Amino acid sequence: MKKLISLTVNGKRYEMAVEPNQILADFLRNDLGLLGTKKGCEVGDCGSCTVLLDGRPVNSCLVLAVQTNGREVQTIEGMETAEGLHPLQKAFVEKGAIQCGFCAPGMIVTAKSLLEKNLSPDQEEIRKAISGNLCRCTGYQKIIEAIASAAEEMVDQ
Repeated sequence: MKKLISLTVNGKRYEMAVEPNQILADFLRNDLGLLGTKKGCEVGDCGSCTVLLDGRPVNSCLVLAVQTNGREVQTIEGMETAEGLHPLQKAFVEKGAIQCGFCAPGMIVTAKSLLEKNLSPDQEEIRKAISGNLCRCTGYQKIIEAIASAAEEMVDQ
């Protein structure tokens, strides 16, 4: 029997009926059409499905949609600013931190959470923050450089 939930996704309010066992990743992709949230391992190991739930990074493959009732979710689609791409999104492109692009949304959302708490992280803090996000393409150095570069730009703003 479906459950009615009310939540805010990327600043927009939704009221929808969902199956009690539907995961948040499927809700975002299938019901809301937000395809930036990727499903990788589906067991919480890869981080490709990372979104912000009430400002904290979570693996949306491990969260039931019904658990988001009354809460706020932000996906990669909700990061764009009035000026265009978020500084993290721009830095990932400029620094070559996006290869296949599969892990990028989860990495960027995770990095956003880090930079909201600490605009001057060192490399070790960046490495720790993204440790739950796996990348099979870049070897992480370009990702770390992109996050550090975005932090510098955000400090200057």
